[in-house]
Amino acid sequence: MSHPCTSLGRSNMAALAHSNMDFKASFSGSLNEKHCPEHLQALKTFTTALRDKEYRDSVEEEAFAALYQVLSRLSDDFSTAGDQELQLQLMAECFRAQRNACVQSSRNQTAIRNLGFVDVSLKLLPLLQTTNLDGRFEALCCAIQFLGNLAVGNQMCKDDIWRQSFPNLFLQLLSVKDEKAVSYAAMVLHTCLDEAKVEELSKPQNILVAFKVMELCRTRPDLDWTVLIATQHFLKSSTLVKSMYCGMSHHERVTLLELISAQLNEEGSENCGVPPAVAHFLAGSFQKGCGAVLTLATGSISSDEVLQEALTVISLLDVLCEMTSDLRQFMFLQDYPDLLETTVELLEQVHAIGKASKNVFSAAQNFSAEGDCSAHSPVISFKAHLIRLIGNLCHGNTANQNKLSASGPSSPSGTSLNTTHRTRSWSPAWSAAGRPTTPPSGSWDLRWRSEMEACC
Repeated sequence: MSHPCTSLGRSNMAALAHSNMDFKASFSGSLNEKHCPEHLQALKTFTTALRDKEYRDSVEEEAFAALYQVLSRLSDDFSTAGDQELQLQLMAECFRAQRNACVQSSRNQTAIRNLGFVDVSLKLLPLLQTTNLDGRFEALCCAIQFLGNLAVGNQMCKDDIWRQSFPNLFLQLLSVKDEKAVSYAAMVLHTCLDEAKVEELSKPQNILVAFKVMELCRTRPDLDWTVLIATQHFLKSSTLVKSMYCGMSHHERVTLLELISAQLNEEGSENCGVPPAVAHFLAGSFQKGCGAVLTLATGSISSDEVLQEALTVISLLDVLCEMTSDLRQFMFLQDYPDLLETTVELLEQVHAIGKASKNVFSAAQNFSAEGDCSAHSPVISFKAHLIRLIGNLCHGNTANQNKLSASGPSSPSGTSLNTTHRTRSWSPAWSAAGRPTTPPSGSWDLRWRSEMEACC
């Protein structure tokens, strides 16, 4: 039997398929003898064979049944006897074989599911997380990749994985101290999610998973899959958005609001997926908490809690500006009770405070002065954004225009209350540039193959 690192040409792979090699016999030693390197070589040969579509489409179920027995024995033996480092390598290779078998093959997905691979694989995941052996993350990554390939395009497999993994196992996997493992776990979560499962996330006993995803969006913005989970699933559920917002700190709310703003700015944002109920909720939140931004004029900006609360108000304002900038599905906000009046009153207060003394709202303040902590103040352009929202609420709305004329707001000189027609005055952290709106192109198997080439 050839060494796993030997390059097998396509002709050799075809010959291997046609010969219908009896891998069941090859695995017999793994079932009845002490684990040894020869058993690992047999598994690697099987893994390599499964890369070939011709073989993958013709492999007999008996070979998978034998592989299942090998993995089951490894599960029973691990942490109790034998060479654990070798056992980890054998596990990783079993998971690679399972992963390759599922590539674009509903036939193999179904066979593997029916044999019980989901149960035994999920049983091993907690063991792999708790061991301190060097090979644990390699085996863990391969196991998660297998679950991903098993789930793609197969609703029954998705439901099996979800039923046995949610919420605790998903929460554990998203907290693993290995970047690839976390990224792969996010891929699996994204693949399993649907509208009904997102609603489950909003329940108090499950919402920690949603909070973990949002934490990763904030602390690991390079993980595209967590951002995709948030934008393609979370933001479409007004129930979940409300539950998350109410349970978040102000710092965490800013991340959520930035993601909403970025989603609104996506091309084709008429179908951004953010439901009207979310807009209602955010408008109410702005009205209730907008006064917090005024505390920045007293010098309380040094207090992180006060600053974060003010940043939340500023982020809410940004979102409302985007929603009312000619997005038809959100223009009902023009008629949201007292939203125009609240915004006008806040503008008048901000303008008056800025004129009364030198503070963060003062138009004459030198924000670029070296050493001035307010040089990077979050309230720069805040007045302009208030004016933008007022203009948007009045655009094409005679009733609001009449209200504005009657109130006579004292706007800063040189400004206009005209609508901005979706002009963008800032670039959110989650800008569309460089951030995919759909999962990376190509099938999961190709992504696995390229990212795990060193392990194969």
